[in-house]
Amino acid sequence: MVKYMIFAVEDDTALQEIYQYSLEDEFNCRCFNDGNAFFAELAKRSFPDLILLDIMLPGDDGFIILARLKADQTTAHIPVIMVSAKGEEVAKVKGLNMGADDYIAKPFGVLELIARIKANLRKSIQVTAGSIIYKNIIVDHIKHRITVNGIYIQTTLKEYNLLALLCENPEQVQDREKIFNDVWDSSFAGETRTLDIHIKELRKKLSAAGSEAIIQTIRGVGYMLT
Repeated sequence: MVKYMIFAVEDDTALQEIYQYSLEDEFNCRCFNDGNAFFAELAKRSFPDLILLDIMLPGDDGFIILARLKADQTTAHIPVIMVSAKGEEVAKVKGLNMGADDYIAKPFGVLELIARIKANLRKSIQVTAGSIIYKNIIVDHIKHRITVNGIYIQTTLKEYNLLALLCENPEQVQDREKIFNDVWDSSFAGETRTLDIHIKELRKKLSAAGSEAIIQTIRGVGYMLT
């Protein structure tokens, strides 16, 4: 099972331990003491699927970090859950108005934390207004175009339909038979080389545009977008 990656920006070592211990069964989790360490990791093009962001931090506070995230097209789509002391209503409203996706107050229960993370991860895979959004890929069915990081990538009709299918079903294996049924006429079922070539071309185009998503080969079965 592919695990989602959670980045937590938190300077409290006790809370870091809680994050890592409570999330390790269902997610991968990495903790950062401050914004400098966090952005240094992002600069390596190492992106999480969700961010837990404390407000009170050494150096830049959570609001400054949130503003930087939302101003950068490579990170603006990543769900952010703000974390702060219970009762700070003004901080909660400010964070949400700045683009945070959710807010959780300390102290919180582990089950609540996991539920909030799962809910926000589900929301990050959107099918709205004729578009499919997964990580930094947007498949716009109205304009019939695909963008990655805001960069238009030119695709053939089959490549477009193939990537749309994978984006509609992320983290789920799509077997070859289903892909041929959905993207090609079923008579193509024996032409496995055709599918492999299209996947190869899509991988090249996604990589060139800086996509965070990867098309994985599931040997003997098919492909999966992660």
